[in-house]
Amino acid sequence: MLTVFRRHEKACGHRDEGRSYRRCRCTIWVDGFLAGQEIRRSLGLRDWDEAQALIRKWETDKQPETKSAELNAPIMLDQAWEGFMADLEAQSLQISTIRKYTLLRRRMQEFAARHGLRFLVQFDLVTLRAFREGWQDGPLSSGKKLERLRAFFRFALDNEWVKKNPASKLKAPKVTQRPTLPFTHEQMVRILAALDPFYDQIAPSGKDSARRLRALVLVLRYSGMRIGDVVRLTSDKIIGNKLFLYTQKSGVPVYAVLPDFVVCALDAIPRVTVTHFFWNGSDTLDGVVGSWQRRLRKLFRLAKVTGGHAHRFRDTFAAELLLASVPIERVSILLGHQSVKVTEKYYAAWTDARQRQAEADLERAWARDPIVLLETKGTRQVHGTQEVVN
Repeated sequence: MLTVFRRHEKACGHRDEGRSYRRCRCTIWVDGFLAGQEIRRSLGLRDWDEAQALIRKWETDKQPETKSAELNAPIMLDQAWEGFMADLEAQSLQISTIRKYTLLRRRMQEFAARHGLRFLVQFDLVTLRAFREGWQDGPLSSGKKLERLRAFFRFALDNEWVKKNPASKLKAPKVTQRPTLPFTHEQMVRILAALDPFYDQIAPSGKDSARRLRALVLVLRYSGMRIGDVVRLTSDKIIGNKLFLYTQKSGVPVYAVLPDFVVCALDAIPRVTVTHFFWNGSDTLDGVVGSWQRRLRKLFRLAKVTGGHAHRFRDTFAAELLLASVPIERVSILLGHQSVKVTEKYYAAWTDARQRQAEADLERAWARDPIVLLETKGTRQVHGTQEVVN
């Protein structure tokens, strides 16, 4: 069954009303299945009756027919991206995720405009390599962008807009995993001590946010949450000293017990709204998180902590628990990881059990080493002679 709907353009005043609103002049799209084939594309029409007549003909003939020879031509790059972005929205992905694809779309369209490219099929492997050469990203960011490019071409391949996925042939950059770097106890003391100078230096209009910064730092440190989850924290998620929420990134439910002084710090700050501690609930979350990250960077400078960023509080939370011999499986639950393998990837080096095992392995190895045995015997003989002399 095929469904006809208007895909509202950015300038359309009826975007919030969704597919149900038909009286604007936005381009008409079709979505559904016909003869076992999934169809999701623009009809290139704006007249509703004409679009309905075209779809009835498709359903009668059991196959889609184009309105004109123009639609039989290779799909244009802009049309392909429109279809892909519509599919992302239908998946209800996070706004931050969709924004990354929007940025890739803009970069690809700018590249196409500079080189006179109009159709998707013009992006072969050679062209994609030239496109990637213009990326000014580090290895990790470049690798993530390549994953998004491959996803776009997989969608195009599934829709038979291209015969193969040229992006799959692009080699991913080599990424060196950065080591987990928790804050030391001395660094944490300096960070907390720098809160007062931070408050003194802030403009009068930012005093309330400066008061909230102490609570933000403490919740980051003692909950292990990501900064996005802390910023969107609401009072109904805290009962006594227990905190519960679904993590924004993975959707995994997280239960945590906060120290009493952290709960008191939250209760003492001026809230942004009745329920929100750090956010008004209406501004874009990414923008508000960016503001808090800038405040944290200033705090780290005052504390003379180099390389400071919000995620290091999460690293500190995990490392301290592991050094206290908390099993990594439980730490994984508290971090909201979907799998303990993710936790092991970043934090296995901090497990006390692993360190003890490594020490035991070394002791067993040295106990069988001939040179170690010989040197140890010689040392004992020397010590024995010294004991006799003394």
